[in-house]
Amino acid sequence: MSDTAPERAPLPILTALAAASLTASLGISVASVLLPTLTRSFDVTVSQAQWVVLAYLMAVTVTIVSAGRLGDLFGHRRVMIAGLSVFIAASVLCATAPSLGLLILGRVLQGVGGAILIALTMSIARDLVPSGQLGKAMGLLGTTSATGTALGPSLGGLVLAWSDWRMAFWLLGAVAGLTLALVILAIRRDRLRERASIRSLDLPGTALLIAALGAYSLATSGGATGVPVSQAVLVVVALAAAACFVMVETRASAPLVPMAVLTDKRTGAGVAMNIVVGTVMMATLVVGPFFLTFSLGLGEAVVGLVLAVGPVVAALSGVPSGWLTDRFGARRVMLAGLMQTMLGLLCLAFLPRQFGVGGYIAALIVLTPAFQLFLAANNTAVMSGASPEQRGRLSGLLGLSRNLGLMTGASAMSTLFVTVMGTGDAAEAPVSDVSHAFSMTFSAAAALALLALFLALWTHSGRARAPADPV
Repeated sequence: MSDTAPERAPLPILTALAAASLTASLGISVASVLLPTLTRSFDVTVSQAQWVVLAYLMAVTVTIVSAGRLGDLFGHRRVMIAGLSVFIAASVLCATAPSLGLLILGRVLQGVGGAILIALTMSIARDLVPSGQLGKAMGLLGTTSATGTALGPSLGGLVLAWSDWRMAFWLLGAVAGLTLALVILAIRRDRLRERASIRSLDLPGTALLIAALGAYSLATSGGATGVPVSQAVLVVVALAAAACFVMVETRASAPLVPMAVLTDKRTGAGVAMNIVVGTVMMATLVVGPFFLTFSLGLGEAVVGLVLAVGPVVAALSGVPSGWLTDRFGARRVMLAGLMQTMLGLLCLAFLPRQFGVGGYIAALIVLTPAFQLFLAANNTAVMSGASPEQRGRLSGLLGLSRNLGLMTGASAMSTLFVTVMGTGDAAEAPVSDVSHAFSMTFSAAAALALLALFLALWTHSGRARAPADPV
């Protein structure tokens, strides 16, 4: 545990955790560039091929909390090794899939393995990294996650130029295999803190949470995925399942998500702020390309280069954000990150309209490090107070809340942009309307960041801390 760990975390442990984070993020991003090739290879529509990406994201979302709970019950190292084994087997299935259906099944299994990697990296870091260096560990995980997101499309493109789409999944399997070796060698064996049993798994709560998150994932994916159910119905199903989940969890003897965890001031606010920040983060990905293309008139290649600035800056700023968290405390860095996020969103709303692509890049350079500051500080604040029996599920909740924010942002921010623009076809809209809609969308995002800032101030109000407390 961190309380008795040496002053410096061993480099092999950090390397293994970074590799696990990189593997999970590569699983998300590498497949996106393969979609045009898959439509030709399997003779399917774009909507059908999109499930190769959606299946992974949805599997991660619906299983990530359960993955964290499994780690608490059966040991974080054991479950991570199992998750990597599933990821490797799923990669082989994807690489050899003779049909789109089997490829999608392989991606679902990959997502389950990816959920375990995302959920348990933070909890293992809390166990094995000294408290004074927990921020650096969280920053490193943010860096490798951003690196995987940025590297995936480029890597997939290189693979397509050199071989075919199947090689991308063979490569994913090889990366996971290397990560498995690092985890086995670097991370010490678990000492179980409670006796696991079938009752400990909270199967009713798990089923209801999966139903709620699955319905919400489908609702936020929009109508382009070929689901024969309206978004309104899916939202109702998600809300009903969520309400039933809360009722079941309040009565369960061993709940998947104890309600006391979410009603805790720091933990509940940390999860809520993660959702809000994830929502505004997604706006840059779903709204930005329309402005760059139809307002600034950039070609596809240039748009891709401009959008790559964000992940590159995120990769460079993750570790420094963690160092600042350790040096100045999670509360101060979190507040600074949220204030900078608000400033960066306002810059993005107005600078590109005045200074073109230069203003857009400058705004991203202000905004992206702010996200990393917040994530490193918020994850550190939540995990630093986690009891050993709850670290896995809290890590899973942090990952889930970020995913929920990203899914909400993909739907809500694009809907706001289209509503303000007045048409669903940006190519037909006047340039002035596209620009106005872009500015209003990111002004709204800045208002959401302000809401998160108020929530952070409320969370830490009236909390006296000892001078030795780094948070």
